[in-house]
Amino acid sequence: MLTQLGASLVGLFDTIMVGHYATADLAAVSFSNAIFFSVMVFSMGALMGLTPLIGVEVGAESAGRDTRQHANRVSYLYHSGISFTLLLSAAMLVILGSCIPLLGSFGQEQVVVEAARPYYILIVISIVPFLFFCLQKQFLEGLGNTMIAMVITISMNVLNIALNWVFIFGKFGCPAMGATGAGIATLISRTLMPVLFWMAIRAHKQWHKYIDRAQSQESHHEGIRQLWKIGAPIGGQTVVETVLFTFSFIIIGWISKEALAAHHIANQIADLTFMLALGIGSATTIRVSHQLGKGDLYAVRMAANASIHLVLVMNTIGAVLMISLRNYIPWIFTNDEAVIPIASTLIMIAGFFQYADGLQSVGAAMLRGLTDVKRPMVYAFIAYIVVSLPLGIFLTFTCHLGASGMWISFIVSLSLAAALFHTRFRKKLRDLEGKANLKQEK
Repeated sequence: MLTQLGASLVGLFDTIMVGHYATADLAAVSFSNAIFFSVMVFSMGALMGLTPLIGVEVGAESAGRDTRQHANRVSYLYHSGISFTLLLSAAMLVILGSCIPLLGSFGQEQVVVEAARPYYILIVISIVPFLFFCLQKQFLEGLGNTMIAMVITISMNVLNIALNWVFIFGKFGCPAMGATGAGIATLISRTLMPVLFWMAIRAHKQWHKYIDRAQSQESHHEGIRQLWKIGAPIGGQTVVETVLFTFSFIIIGWISKEALAAHHIANQIADLTFMLALGIGSATTIRVSHQLGKGDLYAVRMAANASIHLVLVMNTIGAVLMISLRNYIPWIFTNDEAVIPIASTLIMIAGFFQYADGLQSVGAAMLRGLTDVKRPMVYAFIAYIVVSLPLGIFLTFTCHLGASGMWISFIVSLSLAAALFHTRFRKKLRDLEGKANLKQEK
């Protein structure tokens, strides 16, 4: 949870600090990140496939069944993951880089586009080290360790904030660079993250059996293919959800730069509780995959139930804080009185969809633990693209609700996704239990 929260805080502090520099720069950061993350999240999602694959092997290894074979399998997956990450990095650079000359084609105001271009270029470059950080993070999560990622993420957050202060506002002789300064700070901190992770892994003797074996193995197409088979649907599901939010940024940008800035502020606040739910989901995937590898389906069910209870508690707290503090939170980000009332309304709506957002997040994570990834991608497409986008446009423009209309559509789509994911998990678990009982009877 702290790792995911720390990742979200990078964007949060960029937003706060750039927002106090200029509204145009705040809109530029919002616009750039909307495009960047709509593509980049596919790679992040694809790498998530490594965790359940390793988790099942680690669970089987801990159960004492063919321990050497399962240890070799873990190292094989890690080595394949390195090659897989190289391929993903190259593809993301090509796709995101091709968007640079098109930034002025999304209907945004010219002042926003001019501020966005250098910031966007910097964050595109940062995707390579960031994806290697994600690879190492997913590898250790599969082993059951989440502490190292937390320490590195929080440390780099502190560094990012300090560099933001220097480069955005122009300290210690540096010129004030606004959004560009935030991009420089992000690039530096993201470059250091995989370096620190690799140093931590090399210093831990318990993991040498996986790393050293991986170094002695050749990269195999079969390992990459398996990572793609599991990771691509996860990445596709993540992209579908992100596309909804990306289009919401573009659509709300058609209203005004003030509405876009308010949308970004509310989105940053909603991201905080979502990242907590995502952290619970990561733990759920680890626990479910480990217990599945051991063959303990009762423990799988208990892990799933625990995640539901945890996320309901956390998101209740988030909902209460958002709704009660909606008139005060926007002032943290900006002093623009045209932005604040819009942001206040959107934050209140975000409070109302907290339960649905948390439940859909852990529901998807439960299914990842079972390596059930194709059907959830279809469900996500139905909820976020087929339902939410048309409904959001209708409420925003036809019903004249403005940015609030798009956010109301989020409530509907997140609730639908949550219901579909949890129904699917219960069915899959019953099927596994039925097969296990049949096997015992035989």
